[in-house]
Amino acid sequence: MVGIFPVILAGGAGTRLWPVSRESMPKQFVSLVGRRSLFQESVIRLTGKDLSSVKVITSSNYRFLVSKQLKEIHSDAKVYLEPSGKNTAPAIIAAAQLSEETDPGSLMLVAPSDHYIPDAESFHEHIMEAQNAAVLGEIITFGVRPTGPETGYGYIERDNEGGVINFVEKPNAQIAQEMLDSGNFLWNAGIFLFRTDVMLSLAEKHQPEMTSVVRRAVQEGKPDLEFFRFESKSWNDIRGDSIDYAIMEKTDNLSCIELKSEWHDLGDWRSVSQVVGNNKNNNLTTENATNINCTNTTLWSTSERIHLAGLGLDNIIAIATEDAVLVANAEYTQEVKKVVADLEKSGVYQAGKHIRDERPWGWFESLVDLPTYQVKRLHVYPGACLSLQSHKFRSEHWVVVGGTATIWRDEEIFTLEVNSSVYIKAGQKHRLANNTEEELTVIEVQTGTYLGEDDIIRYEDVYRRKE
Repeated sequence: MVGIFPVILAGGAGTRLWPVSRESMPKQFVSLVGRRSLFQESVIRLTGKDLSSVKVITSSNYRFLVSKQLKEIHSDAKVYLEPSGKNTAPAIIAAAQLSEETDPGSLMLVAPSDHYIPDAESFHEHIMEAQNAAVLGEIITFGVRPTGPETGYGYIERDNEGGVINFVEKPNAQIAQEMLDSGNFLWNAGIFLFRTDVMLSLAEKHQPEMTSVVRRAVQEGKPDLEFFRFESKSWNDIRGDSIDYAIMEKTDNLSCIELKSEWHDLGDWRSVSQVVGNNKNNNLTTENATNINCTNTTLWSTSERIHLAGLGLDNIIAIATEDAVLVANAEYTQEVKKVVADLEKSGVYQAGKHIRDERPWGWFESLVDLPTYQVKRLHVYPGACLSLQSHKFRSEHWVVVGGTATIWRDEEIFTLEVNSSVYIKAGQKHRLANNTEEELTVIEVQTGTYLGEDDIIRYEDVYRRKE
């Protein structure tokens, strides 16, 4: 039997789910439904006896986040790093080249990392249903029967035999209604099954320059810790494009199978509300929120320190995090990305960054942020350590409030228990580590003339980050 190599694309930003989903922590890595992230659910769904080991293609910026979430679900998926985002076509061509090298003529299943498909067994049945046609050289795409005139999804027009007539990008409301009424259109789920040699042949035919540059970036790529990084100079020269426009719309051996298992894109807050669950008044209220006499309203708070209360609201989406709040008419949830674009243009930090900054050794969050001093909480995972570093402009005072810290300060190496502290002057080489099996929490007070995160000189780093 021909092997099937699952490939998960995990590089998107998901700005329509702001402020929970941001560039620093996109929606695929957030626990929106259940305790696991959408990315973790995708990896689990694409793991099975009929499937080979999962490949994940993601941004270099998310490599440690991906690694952490894979370890949490005990996955051995191989992670490939894009030096920059180039849309889906280069990533899929790169994955096809990698699969073709190890198993010529194998099948490759490509799926996004941010969709919610709760019935994994039914999903696998659809994949197996499409397997024979893919072996014979068909490119199989999967569509979902529309339940409404959705303007946030792409569509696939099918003929009576399941062939693909046309791809339609996100339509306006009138066109979406017309397509729904015709009965010939499915939502484009962005899931594909094909033989790798067939895809590469189509790529050579329709996108020869892109394919050549991708091949060079793959061949000249190198291992980086547990990852594989595509060569950056070649990759950055690629003219990015979607797989639909670059290849799918130009080929005639394309079929569409209706995915009849439950499927949700979770592309905006209204779709999240519909999936997570509503009460009798069509409301969704999370644990840190209170709903009084509201209808058709979502009150979602991710913060234990911010309790969100709604009174007499109708058709409102209100989302609160530690550092940002979104209040919107539910009819405008598809346009939240315009808010993000406006915030970016104005230089607002919250446009793309969370108050919690994820790092390979753990995370930190800002408690007080003023021009002359900052207070941060550092959380260091068991066995992890920060880089050996110094700062030109700031001094730091560390207070251990949980666990046991190992400290390097110039030539000294010592440990600190709870309620102990250490002072590090500007210019001193230092490092913080957690050499125990328990979590480590440290309160850091920074003082100095400049407190930016770029005031770091790294001398040694187990995670091979650049200065």
